[in-house]
Amino acid sequence: MVNDGAGDRGAKRRPVRREGGKPRYVPRRKVCAFCVDKVQDIDYKDVPRLRRFLSDRGKIEPRRKTGTCALHQRVLTIALKRARHLALLPYTAEHVRELGGPAVERSMAPGRGFRSAPPPQEPPVPAPAAAPGPAPAASEGQAKSQ
Repeated sequence: MVNDGAGDRGAKRRPVRREGGKPRYVPRRKVCAFCVDKVQDIDYKDVPRLRRFLSDRGKIEPRRKTGTCALHQRVLTIALKRARHLALLPYTAEHVRELGGPAVERSMAPGRGFRSAPPPQEPPVPAPAAAPGPAPAASEGQAKSQ
């Protein structure tokens, strides 16, 4: 008899045997943490709880990873964005901010929608100074007028 897991929704799922004999992995259904705790509204100031729903890079984790229901995922997203806006949570991971990351370097590359900076200008070369020697003699007209 093959157990397809269709009749026992609440029970823990067991591996189902395939025709070849190898078991097929059927993951256990995730439940919404907010529904279990009977949370009515998700507070943006509850940083430890919100941090669990961010990836290591600072992105909001999808429903399929966290198991959050659709209603709570929508409210959670708003709370996370508010917490980011007030600098309670980061927009990106610390190592990405420090190193710049490949996305920052790519977006600044020429031909990617940004104007490339003009090439650096050579500093002007100063005129050569006069060779040291006797001072030029002033003409008679200039000497009398002074």
